[in-house]
Amino acid sequence: MSSLTLSLRSAAALAACALLAACAVEPAGEKAAAAPAPVIAASVAPAAVDAASTTVAVPAGFEALEVITPKGTTKFAVEIADNEAEREKGLMFRKSMAPDRGMLFDFHKPQPVAFWMRNTLIPLDIIYIQADGTILSIARNATPMSETPLPSGGPILGVLELAGGRAGEIGAMPGDKVVHRIFKK
Repeated sequence: MSSLTLSLRSAAALAACALLAACAVEPAGEKAAAAPAPVIAASVAPAAVDAASTTVAVPAGFEALEVITPKGTTKFAVEIADNEAEREKGLMFRKSMAPDRGMLFDFHKPQPVAFWMRNTLIPLDIIYIQADGTILSIARNATPMSETPLPSGGPILGVLELAGGRAGEIGAMPGDKVVHRIFKK
């Protein structure tokens, strides 16, 4: 995944060279009204944890995150992608994802984005989150290796990627809350 700042002209060049690049984010000032949202790719990290667990050990290099739904609160240990290089690499080429793990992409300022699944080997749920932690939209069970853009549907601050089907298991829906340090309370 990437938040590379690109104009529409350089997005075409990126697509030709982007075997490892996963996304393109367009500066708001250069974006035409009908221009597509930037595109980002996805993948995930392996870990072995009980899916029904209510507590999550947070290993080094991960941070705690909670998703609050009418079914309750589910805790995750997430990797953080908060710079261009980390968002560009994202979770590409990973072969599995534990049910209590994920990756949180921090875009630092609200903006519309779109993710794609280039170089992503497993299905993912892609959760688009507004600055206050409210879920705006969810792309469920995104198809591995697909280059079809999955747009956020509006400005978001963060994106949470979980194993495909996990959002449905915990009952996550637009309007539910995500609690993490990057979101305003």
